[in-house]
Amino acid sequence: MTPTIPMTLPGGLDGPRLRVATYNIHKGVRGVGPRKRLEIHNLGLGVEALDADLVFLQEVRLFNHRDALHFDRTWFGWPEQGQADFLAPEGYAAAYRTSAVTRDGEHGNALLSRWPLGDVEHHDVSDHRFEQRGLLHVKVSWRGVDIHAIVAHFGLIHASRVRQAQRLGAYIRAEIAPHAPLVVAGDFNDWGERLDPVFHLAGLVRAHPPGPHSRAPRTFPSRMPLLSLDRVYTRGMRCHSMSVPRGPAWARMSDHLPLLVELELT
Repeated sequence: MTPTIPMTLPGGLDGPRLRVATYNIHKGVRGVGPRKRLEIHNLGLGVEALDADLVFLQEVRLFNHRDALHFDRTWFGWPEQGQADFLAPEGYAAAYRTSAVTRDGEHGNALLSRWPLGDVEHHDVSDHRFEQRGLLHVKVSWRGVDIHAIVAHFGLIHASRVRQAQRLGAYIRAEIAPHAPLVVAGDFNDWGERLDPVFHLAGLVRAHPPGPHSRAPRTFPSRMPLLSLDRVYTRGMRCHSMSVPRGPAWARMSDHLPLLVELELT
């Protein structure tokens, strides 16, 4: 069954809107032991249903030998393609870079885009040897404007996340022109809501639902969302709307829910 989401128009009288989604897909697999199941095929339906211009994905696999063997004889089977290419809807381009190498495979960040892609860069922001973390940086040509897109997945320790946010800021200053529009999105694992001031020092503003009393949408855990771990930060753009799709299908596919944001140039 195809997941459903609340739909909004992609543009308005005040200018075109860039529809962005960020989603931690949990490597396309859920559960452990005999209850372990392959969700990558359902995730393909989910990504298509998001109908986003740009989809920022974390925990994406190019290959994993153990799970490929485990699911090879299941009904749908392990995809022959890497997960980024497999999840890209028809007409989308996919960019992927590995962030972490494991005994049986690897995983990293991906960007899916219905707009033309430019250079694809990877920047290592690992803070210690137990967690390999990276940034995926892609230039996107959107309606004649170059938008810089950075996919991020930060660590599980607060001090590491602070240093990773500082390294992100240093990377932006070194590699991206000061006035170029920029979107940074991903899973920041910021349980205590303490990273926003560090991002502000890098010139980034967290996308937030319009309205004085609105709250940031919660995306984790997917079955009973309590935390806003998945976020979008911008420079040179403002948030028009935000939403999080809910329901049993979305709760099943990953431990995170996707976050949808519509942005406008400032």
